[in-house]
Amino acid sequence: MWKHERRIPLCPRLLGDASFLELLLEIDRETAAKVRAGRCPLCGGPLHVGHFCRKPRGFLGPVPAEFDLRFDFCCGWCRKRCLPPSIRFLGRRVYLGVVVTLATALHHGVTSWRARVLRRHLGMARVTLERWREWWQAQLPSSEFWNRVRGKLPPRLRVDRLPGSLLAVFTGILGQRLVALLRLLGPVTSGSCPAELFEGPVISRRGR
Repeated sequence: MWKHERRIPLCPRLLGDASFLELLLEIDRETAAKVRAGRCPLCGGPLHVGHFCRKPRGFLGPVPAEFDLRFDFCCGWCRKRCLPPSIRFLGRRVYLGVVVTLATALHHGVTSWRARVLRRHLGMARVTLERWREWWQAQLPSSEFWNRVRGKLPPRLRVDRLPGSLLAVFTGILGQRLVALLRLLGPVTSGSCPAELFEGPVISRRGR
């Protein structure tokens, strides 16, 4: 273990836990099944499989079979896509959603030694960390999605400390809190499925 590593809540053990990846994959499978059972949200037509492969980065061990598969559907009538929400993939980012969350929550402001630690663990550039921080603390809070969920969150939630302040809203061990946060963000990962098709977690209002 090298200097400062013990102080980093990036938790390499979690990012190397295959069972944690299996959990994320299973949640996405269940969400995709729910979306497909609901049929096309535009015309009510049947949804056909249109899954495609992604190349997610950031996990420190072997990944389960099909983990790189992004579940997707295409309507058999109107041909529109219906992309289910995902807790593995945070939009088009190549790094896993858990990595984007953990890496940004690591600190308030990117210091040089922490940036070096992250690059050593995950091979990411400092500019990537700064871009993620911009998304969490500026772009996300100004989005329509945030306006919808803000009333469910503690009034004193600090936007300038996202995503760490949001992680603190949830209870449980780190893995459980990460899953809850990423489930909350589910609608952000899909612009083609109605938000009501994805049921996020019940949010604790602690920290009022």
